Order: sequence, then C-alpha cells, then structure tokens
Amino acid sequence: MDVGYRKSFEISFDSADTTGKVIICKAAVAWGRGKRLVIEEVQVAPPQKMEVRIKILFTSICHTDLSAWKGENEAQRAYPRILGHEAAGIVESVGEGVEDMKKGDHVIPIFQGQCGNCICCKNEKTNLCQRFGVNPLKSVMVNDGKTRFSTKDGNPIFHFLNTSTFSEYSVLDSACVVKIDSEAPLEKMSLLSCGVSTGVGAAWNVANVQPGSTVAIFGLGAVGLAVAEGARVRGASKIIGVDINPSKFAKGKAVGITEFINPKDLEVPVHEKIGAMTDGGVDYSFECAGNLQVLREAFLSTHTGWGLTVLLGIHPSPMLLPLHPMELFDGRQIIGSVFGGFKGKTQLPKFAKQCMCGTLKLDEFITHELPFDKINEAFDLLIDGKSLRCLLHL
Repeated sequence: MDVGYRKSFEISFDSADTTGKVIICKAAVAWGRGKRLVIEEVQVAPPQKMEVRIKILFTSICHTDLSAWKGENEAQRAYPRILGHEAAGIVESVGEGVEDMKKGDHVIPIFQGQCGNCICCKNEKTNLCQRFGVNPLKSVMVNDGKTRFSTKDGNPIFHFLNTSTFSEYSVLDSACVVKIDSEAPLEKMSLLSCGVSTGVGAAWNVANVQPGSTVAIFGLGAVGLAVAEGARVRGASKIIGVDINPSKFAKGKAVGITEFINPKDLEVPVHEKIGAMTDGGVDYSFECAGNLQVLREAFLSTHTGWGLTVLLGIHPSPMLLPLHPMELFDGRQIIGSVFGGFKGKTQLPKFAKQCMCGTLKLDEFITHELPFDKINEAFDLLIDGKSLRCLLHL
C-alpha cells in the first residue's frame, strides 16, 4: 500500500463521524450454495459490548471460504451470508469495555479468537478458546445471538468464522481482532489472518521442526507453502513437496522446497518413494489437502519410531482417520493443528514484527491482485489452481 495514499486515507478516515451509527457499505453476499457472490449495499450496525467494527482494506480467499461457498457441509449452510476470514484493516469504532484497541488502530481479524479468560486460553498447551474458537456452525454474534449485518430492508445477513471480511466494514468480537504495528504493510499482514500463520505456525509451534531435519508436505497451496517457508527458516535439511499440479513446483522452490514429487509420475505409493529418498522416512509430514488417502500417505511417509504427521487439511464430515490403532505402536504420531498453534491476541503481534523484518517471504504468496468487485474472478482463479492468494482491494 502506497505510504502517501495510506496517510491520506487515514486522515479522511479519522475525520469521518460514523461512531455509533449504522454504516451502509458494499459487501459480497452469498445467497445460496455455489451461487455467484452478489456485490450489494448492506447495513452494518455499531459494535456492542466487547465488539469492534473495522474498515476492511484488504481481503483474500482461502479454500475454507471456497468450501463454505460450495456448501460442502450441509450443517454449515446459512444464507444469506458474508464469507471471508483473511484480511487486514483499521478500527472504525469499539464497543463498551474494549480497552486494547481504539479508532485508527491497524488490525487483523482472526477466526480462532482468544478471550484470555477461559481455561483453554490460560493453558500454554493449546490455542483453543472456549468462547471464541473457530466454529463453522456459528453465524451470529455471541452477545445477543443476532447479526450485525442486514439487507437494506432490514433482513439479517449471517456471519462467518467470527470474521466476515468480504465487506467494506465488519463487526467482530474483540477477542477476534489483533492490533499490530501501525507501520506494518497491511496488504501483506492480511496473510497472517489464516494461510501463512496456519502453515508457518504448524512448522514452528506444533511440529517444532528442528535444524537438519527432513520434512514432507502434501498439498502445495498457500498453507502447504507456508509450512515449507516455516521449515526453511527453522533449518530443515530436506523439504519434499508433494502435489499433482506441477505448476506449484516453481513457487515451491522460492520458499525452500528442495525436492518435488508428483504422485501421477510414480509407479509406487508416495510413502515408498519418500522412504527411499530419506533412509526410511521423514521426521515430519504435513497433510494440507483435506483428503483421507493423502493423509494416510503422509502418515506412512514418516519414520518409524519418531515420525510426526501434522493434519492441516479440512476434511468433510463424516470421515474417520484412515489408520488402524495398532499402527501407532510403530512410534509414529499424528496431531491436528488449528491456526498454527498461535494464540492470536498475544502471539500474533510478535509474529507480524518478524514478518516485517523479512524473516519470511510474504511476497511469494500474493500471486494476483484485483479490486473487490472482481471477487468472483478471484474465486475462479483459486478453483482453477492458478492462484495462491488473490489480494482484493477494498
């Protein structure tokens, strides 16, 4: 974002008197399963107690948005709805009781909130939150069970993943908003709302990848490549990328992947190929595809005795792990990861500073940029496997 433009925007934004008022703005509304999003004017109510209303400046599309748009899980369908959960913006106003943010602060929304008070938030072993953890079934605000979005004639529009960022303005629980350094480039910081944090955090916080170790990543979308970036920074000696789309391999090299496997080119199972490449298997594998067969290959690609598989892919319900309990006696382990194990409110600001210092190559993840009203084109790019992240400018 151009510095001059950002400063002029902030001056005009600061002078706007919208606090306590309903804001009418543009949003991309999902009206049904798989239907093209409709850009239309919606009403956004003021924030209530412990809520924050933010002006979204940048947002992008993740496969989770794509899955929700397709309505793949029947129980999670709710229409009309404003999707989106990866974004960055500026606080427009805060509700009663919000003390850690104020108008004008630069923020990123997070789908995995942190209230700071529940038993999970107080436990260092988890980043879950009992009140504001990710819940795809949730479509209203915690305070009153109602929405803050409505159509121009007053009918409710449902929320999504605590965030709903496909709108020029959105209201979130304060537990789901993270204040970051005002000098941080917001267009890049939007990646920390989901993809980059989820992948890098899985390598750093969940697997704790060690220097000199070996890694296999199944699925080279934005999350998988973020895992590779995290493993590279940690000093992994070999990072194997597995994907059926060969176009992903060039991007993978830029973030540290050292070897590539296209399962379509093999005459043996992937785990056998990886075992032959790594003297019996990798130390860590990461499943980022949301496919049970891929998950089993990832599990078997790790070394007996100590191999760890981290599950990041979103799997449709009802599905069970493709493992026999006795296979765990071989010493391999499997664990799930949500938002890369980051406690958003307390740990993400430091992570943002690391990104500002160039620790991670964030530029590699933004492959396309479009104006917000081209959001359906951005969906098409993701569906066709042509983009990692298409940054939408609001």
